[in-house]
Amino acid sequence: MKNPSIPDLSEKLAAPLQSIASPQRIALLLAIGKGEACVCHLEAALGWRQAYISQHLMALRKADILQDRREGRYVYYRLKTASYLNLILDSAQLSGLSAEAVSAIINTDAYPSCKCPHCAPAIISVESLKTA
Repeated sequence: MKNPSIPDLSEKLAAPLQSIASPQRIALLLAIGKGEACVCHLEAALGWRQAYISQHLMALRKADILQDRREGRYVYYRLKTASYLNLILDSAQLSGLSAEAVSAIINTDAYPSCKCPHCAPAIISVESLKTA
């Protein structure tokens, strides 16, 4: 098999970079972080409308950067590989930003204003568990 040319390789290398190149998509990746997040979680984290978030999530899914899973009425998104966060941290350093400062904002917490089961788990009272 023939070795790929530099232009062929360049095109393949550029594809994931183009998919995450916008500040909005980088913000989504940071908000999803190392865990997973539903759209309502992302709304709470970023202050954007659901439709706007969903458009970007669809593009990231099509680019094979995100994967999703459904749990009841919620769809949770996560990165297919943590390499994208590493790429963002490398970009931070190239931009003169502290990788530690960027790492500090990568999502690891729940958002109180988000009502999904991950952020606001249902509380079951002990009394409701007792049999009559």
